[in-house]
Amino acid sequence: MTRSLAAFLLALATLVAGAPASAANDPAPDALVRKSVDEVLGLIKADKDLQAGNDRKLLALIEEKVLPHFDFQRMTRLALGRNWAQASDAQKEALVTEFRTLLVRTYSTSLSQYRNQTIDVKPAKLAAGDTETVVRTVVNQPGGQPIPIDYGMERSDRGWRVYDVVVDGVSLVTTYRGSFNDQIRKSGVDGLLKTLADRNRAAAGGKAAAK
Repeated sequence: MTRSLAAFLLALATLVAGAPASAANDPAPDALVRKSVDEVLGLIKADKDLQAGNDRKLLALIEEKVLPHFDFQRMTRLALGRNWAQASDAQKEALVTEFRTLLVRTYSTSLSQYRNQTIDVKPAKLAAGDTETVVRTVVNQPGGQPIPIDYGMERSDRGWRVYDVVVDGVSLVTTYRGSFNDQIRKSGVDGLLKTLADRNRAAAGGKAAAK
């Protein structure tokens, strides 16, 4: 998963950027992806600050374009698996917050690695009344192997939202579930929370030191 992480995050951001705030004019998920890819790749190509890794601009882009279209609670619940039921309401809220922060920091780093990748979007299979679907895409990298990326999406009152991403056959939430379960076995839910919080603080400190 490491080799394709940057491409996955780039495609992830372009997938959800520009999505509607409500389901009133809810487009088909694959049509949404195609429109968003063109919009965001054009934005990145035109902005040298984004390409150079300007932290303020990258975080602003993610906050505005990406985060509203993710179901972080469902992603966190899936990543914890059966351990989700062990957590208190306060722990669940904290876990969602820390997991969200972890992904945001990873996105901001990876978005700056855009180097003229292109993204092909496949037609989605969606029957009338379906509330979940998978949008399949392929990231084409200059001089590299194409990377298949599938998005698990759910229709909500805010439009289509992402709850899982499968990169080259590897699920994001399943990958995190393994490491989260290991941490919980060693030190419980509070131990996982501490690990995530420490990791996020270290990442934030590294960004500040680099300025």
